[in-house]
Amino acid sequence: MNAVNKLATQALSVDTETIETGTLATGGMASAYRKFIIKRVVLLAVLICTAVFSLLLDISTGPAVLGLGDILLGLWSPESVNSATQVIIWDVRLPYALMALVVGACLGLGGAEMQTVLNNPLASPFTLGIGSAATLGASLAIVFDLSWVGLSYTYLLPVMAFISAMAASLIIFLLSRTLGANVHTVVLFGIALMFGLNALVGLLQFVADAGALQQIVFWTMGSLARANMEKVTLVFCVLVICFIWSLSHVWAMTSLRAGEEQAKSSGVNVQRVRLVVLLRVSLITAAALAFVGEIGFIGLIGPHIARMLLGEDHRFFLPGSAIAGAILLSLSSIVSKALIPGVILPVGIVTAIVGIPLFISLIMTRGRESVS
Repeated sequence: MNAVNKLATQALSVDTETIETGTLATGGMASAYRKFIIKRVVLLAVLICTAVFSLLLDISTGPAVLGLGDILLGLWSPESVNSATQVIIWDVRLPYALMALVVGACLGLGGAEMQTVLNNPLASPFTLGIGSAATLGASLAIVFDLSWVGLSYTYLLPVMAFISAMAASLIIFLLSRTLGANVHTVVLFGIALMFGLNALVGLLQFVADAGALQQIVFWTMGSLARANMEKVTLVFCVLVICFIWSLSHVWAMTSLRAGEEQAKSSGVNVQRVRLVVLLRVSLITAAALAFVGEIGFIGLIGPHIARMLLGEDHRFFLPGSAIAGAILLSLSSIVSKALIPGVILPVGIVTAIVGIPLFISLIMTRGRESVS
């Protein structure tokens, strides 16, 4: 009997130790998870503050010298500054600076989703030829007289760019749905479409007169000069809708980053998620490019910055990519106005100058990782 009691006491001791160890382990995991969340929330807050500072700096940059104090006073209390300063801040610089933020956010968010669903860190919203399609639509509006549709030229150009970009997206969407939405199929469709659309743009440039040719070239450079508050509001509304839509797929996309087979084993319909994301990226990219023309590399670089800071958890990665894209384009806007005094360069030129060396470094880094 004593032996039985002794064994029972030992078993109870072992069970107690196991429970205590499990409790400690669970508590440690909970503490680590809280630190994980807090760190990323703080990083997102830092990115938001950086974006706000970049916005103010962008507004203060330009031919007319305005200090940061004048900008803050003019934004907070417009009646406290003279009429000329009011016009510069509210009618000229604020729409320009806000357009840089919202377009950069659109491209950053689109790039993050593209890199996830295509499982390719070098993917961007231009991978599927959406940028080329927008250029084709704008070129058609420039070369041919479409005034019979009843729209002013100010809105005819972006509407044609938007329609063409969405048409290209619909073609890829339908082909992918019919023949399968695996990564290689979608990318090959996009590359083929991009080359075909570029050929059509080249044909339009060949037949265009000198004035139309100059406008097409200016479009392909990308510029924020056509911005106004109405256009900013339209792009911002599309951004908000697509961002909320993206949040409904954060767990599926986070699972997809662990591998397609892993995502399928977790119950994710990979093909459906991929098609929905491609449609969403097409919408947000078309809206962004419709008013500013082609602006490259933001959708490629922004997500990489967010990934380095926030990791692959898409609850933080997606908003981080949007904010990083907004900061990059805002800083590019500042450089475009400050690089040559008195001259505002097309912002697409600045993003290309900065983006090309970063793109090459990404390729080299990826190559070293593949070798190792």
